[in-house]
Amino acid sequence: MSNDNRSKKNSKPSGDKKKSTTSSKPPMQKRSQKPRPKSATKPTQNVSKPIKSDDIRLNKYISNSGVCSRRDADIYIQSGNVKVNGEVITEMGYKVKPGDVVNFDGKTLIPEKKEYILLNKPKNFTTSEDEIDHKNVLELVRGATKSNIQPIGRMDKNTTGLLVFTNDTDMIRKFSLPNQKSPKIYQVSLDRNLKFEDLEKISGGVTLDGHRLYIDEISYIEDQPKTEIGLKLRTPNVKVVRAIFESFNYNVLKIDRVAFAGLTKKNLPRGNWRFLTEQEIINMKNI
Repeated sequence: MSNDNRSKKNSKPSGDKKKSTTSSKPPMQKRSQKPRPKSATKPTQNVSKPIKSDDIRLNKYISNSGVCSRRDADIYIQSGNVKVNGEVITEMGYKVKPGDVVNFDGKTLIPEKKEYILLNKPKNFTTSEDEIDHKNVLELVRGATKSNIQPIGRMDKNTTGLLVFTNDTDMIRKFSLPNQKSPKIYQVSLDRNLKFEDLEKISGGVTLDGHRLYIDEISYIEDQPKTEIGLKLRTPNVKVVRAIFESFNYNVLKIDRVAFAGLTKKNLPRGNWRFLTEQEIINMKNI
């Protein structure tokens, strides 16, 4: 091969040729993100009006008045027993506006603020209104509020301990249901020592009147005689506590409810009451 041909083959491209298309290019400037000015001729979109926070469902309005629960209120509404501003309302979900006059079964309703009171009930007071010979528990909380409060659940004159009062009919109904799962803890005093084998049998569950009752916990109370028993149940009926031990031929001398739905007797002496905190109310509603 001649030197001239070799020199042509090894010669570099001249600088006046175009650069490779794969060479990097400076990034394009981003377009401005400023919003476009609204056209003067383009109509603005209609914005849906928010629901007024002061409006309230009719069944809740009735419940807030303390006459019945929301579920029962629905029944009264469907039956035509409720009027708003003189007109019978049977529509489910109807909303009451501020200033509306609600008439329930011939009576004008005025909603009450919800109140929740915890009492450490002493002996010789009962929740029953039929026992004329004994004092009613409402006498112990009469000065707490002017609202029409009621006790949650029943408690006889010999049972002491925690009892909640409220004008929240939905909560009263909730805690009265048979399948209510809130824990209750009782200290039970017996006439004689509880045999260990009886304690074991009770812990496995008890059948009362053909119904099986499950026991969450049962134990002897530490540093106390074997007559003092701790019992944890979820049933709302206090009477079953007595029935459990009587079915094993023990006489119950005293029953004291020391815990109810997460509430305790801490800093609440016997016969005293206090209002529940906001967090305690939330906890009870979420049980």
